[in-house]
Amino acid sequence: MSDLGELGRPGTPSSPGASDARSERVLSPATTATPAPETAADRTPSAVRRGAADPVKALMHRHRELCERAVDPLEIAAGLEAHGITDRTAARFRHRDVFSLAEEMYARASRDGDAPPPVTPTAPRARADWALLTLLPGTLCAAAVSALHLTQGRSRLFAAAAGALAVALALRVALRRGPLSPTDRTTPHRTTTPHRTTTWICWLVAYSLLGDGLLRTAVAGGPDGLPTGTADGPWPLTAAPVLALTLACAPAAWTAHLITVRARRKLGTSRGLEDFAVAVRPLLLGAFALFLGALAALLTLCAEALGEPAAYAEVLTLGALLFLARLLTVHGFTYAPAVVLTATATVQAAALATVFASRLPGCGFLATPVETLVSTWGDGSVPTLACGTAALALLIHATRKLTRASAHAPQEHPR
Repeated sequence: MSDLGELGRPGTPSSPGASDARSERVLSPATTATPAPETAADRTPSAVRRGAADPVKALMHRHRELCERAVDPLEIAAGLEAHGITDRTAARFRHRDVFSLAEEMYARASRDGDAPPPVTPTAPRARADWALLTLLPGTLCAAAVSALHLTQGRSRLFAAAAGALAVALALRVALRRGPLSPTDRTTPHRTTTPHRTTTWICWLVAYSLLGDGLLRTAVAGGPDGLPTGTADGPWPLTAAPVLALTLACAPAAWTAHLITVRARRKLGTSRGLEDFAVAVRPLLLGAFALFLGALAALLTLCAEALGEPAAYAEVLTLGALLFLARLLTVHGFTYAPAVVLTATATVQAAALATVFASRLPGCGFLATPVETLVSTWGDGSVPTLACGTAALALLIHATRKLTRASAHAPQEHPR
C-alpha cells in the first residue's frame, strides 16, 4: 500500500523504464502498456498533464465522489463501467481489466479518505402505495369489461370510452411510480429517448383487443360494421387478453422489484464483473419465467370468466415483449425497447394494411402472405410471430445489458 502512495510523488524518477518497472511491480500482476481510447473527458490536456506520472490519481480525481462513497471495489467498477470505461480503456492505466483498476482505486481511496465509507446501499423497499397502484389498472379494466357486458347501445359506447380512459390513466400512474418507473440513468453508454413508445404500446394493446377480429373479418371480405363490444359482432372484440395484461401489472412490478433486490445483494457479494454477470443471468431468466407463469394463470382465469378462448401464444409473447421493454427502460436502456416496439407495431399495422390494399384493382397479391399465414395458423399468428420475434430479440439484449453491474449500481444523484 505504501508503494502505491510513492507512485507519482515529486522527485520520484519518471523515466519510462523506471515508471514502467514500478507500474509492473505495484499495480497489477498482468498488465499491458498498450494505450486504449478514453472518453472525451480523459483526453483533455489538463488530464494528460495531471496524469502523466500517476494516471490512476487523475482518474480518481474525476470520480472522487464515486471513490469516496464506494463500499467495495465492485461498486467502483460498476460506476466506471457506467461511464463507458471498458477493459481496453483500463489498459491506459496499466491494468488488465476494469475490476483490477477499481481495486487499486478502492485501496487508495480507503487509505487516503478522511471519512469512513457509508453503509452498503440497499434496494428500495416495497411500499403499500405503489403496491396498490399496480393493482389499480387490472381492477379498473375488470370494471370496464363488466360494464360492457351489462350495457347496450349508446350506454355501452360511453362505458367503453370511460373504461378505456380510466385504464389508460391508471396505467400511466402505475408505470410512473414504484418498481416499473424509469430511473434517471443518463450515462454515456445509454441513449435517452422521448416517451414515444407509449403510442406503440397502446397500439399493441388495442390490437390484442380488436386486431384479431378485424383481421379475420377483413380476410373474409369485411367488416360490415363497427365493433359492438361483443365477441359475436361484425367486428369481434376479445377482452380476455387486455384484462389479463392489465392484471399482470402487479406480478410485473413485484418481479421487477425482486430482480432489483437480488441484484443489489449480488452486487455486494460478487468478486468481479464477470462473477456478477454469471450470478445475475439465472436470476433474470428465472424472474422472466415467473412473470410468464403468472400471466398464463391470469389469462386462464380471464378466459374462463369471460367465456373466450385463451390465446396463450399471442398473449404470452405480447406480455413478454412489454415486460422486457419495461424492464430495460427501468434500468435506463431505452433505445432498444423503442426501436423494437416501433418495429412490432409497424409489422402488425402493415399486415392489416396489405389485406385492405389488396382490394384495389391489380393488388390482390399483396394479401397473399397474410392470408396464407392466417389460413394455416389462424388469425392470431400475425401478432404471435411479430411479438415473439421482438420479445426474443429483447431477451437476448436484456441478458447482455441487465447482467452488467452498472445496470444495478446505486445512482449518485437519485431522482
